[in-house]
Amino acid sequence: MVELLAARGLDSSDEWIVERTGIRNRHFVADGMQASDLAFQACRAALAAAGLKVSDIDLIVLATSTPDMVFPSTATILQHKLTQAALAEGDASGAGGAAFDVQAVCSGFIYALTVADSLIKTGTATKALVVGAEVFSRILDFNDRTTCVLFGDGAGAVVLEACEHDGSGAGILASDIHADGKHTGILCVPGTVCGGAVLGDPLLKMDGQAVFKLAVGVLEDAARAVLAKAGKTEADVDWLVPHQANIRIMQSTARKLKLPMDKVVVTVDQHGNTSAASIPLALDHAVRGGLVKPGQTVLMEGVGGGFTWGAVLVKM
Repeated sequence: MVELLAARGLDSSDEWIVERTGIRNRHFVADGMQASDLAFQACRAALAAAGLKVSDIDLIVLATSTPDMVFPSTATILQHKLTQAALAEGDASGAGGAAFDVQAVCSGFIYALTVADSLIKTGTATKALVVGAEVFSRILDFNDRTTCVLFGDGAGAVVLEACEHDGSGAGILASDIHADGKHTGILCVPGTVCGGAVLGDPLLKMDGQAVFKLAVGVLEDAARAVLAKAGKTEADVDWLVPHQANIRIMQSTARKLKLPMDKVVVTVDQHGNTSAASIPLALDHAVRGGLVKPGQTVLMEGVGGGFTWGAVLVKM
């Protein structure tokens, strides 16, 4: 990371970055790779873990702020890629059902999970792929040290499905999502496309201090709200899986909730802030690593530009 910054004339060091952010490594996509390509790999891994085929899926909700195109949605592009791969492997029907994007920046996965849960509960879908996928390297200003050291590319996915109650109480216990547009300016990409040209600035802008102050407060509020909805307390939480934005935000949130850091899943050191992808990446790391186990209660929460925030409480 430091070599990349030095090549662009920015003064920094590993110590400076790690102390302020907790980030040691990030991953950037190769030229020509899109969010749907990362999402495709994440979905294949999620389906394999769930023991399902692409044809079992009847809903795709994809959270991203860095879509492949203006339209159609990256979710439909992902659906096509999954279907083509399934057909090549003999799964004759491929992926069907609804597919759409959710744009809530770093809260995107929480929003997407809440939407998919609601659609399943109404009977609109039975098995959903819920995905977070980002290529933030394409919207970074590498002359701005306050932002370019933070963000990376990545994708994560989970399968959410309807099931009969078996007495275990497993599933999504409660969710809580919010937004307040008056904070738009503290974290945004103030550009758009018009007549074939870019209007405004297409690179990420952030007021770091304002974001930190707001994030810590709303994350505590969302966590307490979702626990109250589920009739739970902080003592019932086995694991906190927060948006991997900055180690200091995660530490502050844990202190406010009186949770020790050994109950917090931290992966920001491995991939930086991957926006909507960071929570599913952290959850995947914790499940595959044997930290999060069936029967445990997991609190996931995120905050992002918009300003958006939210939390989901799950019993695994």
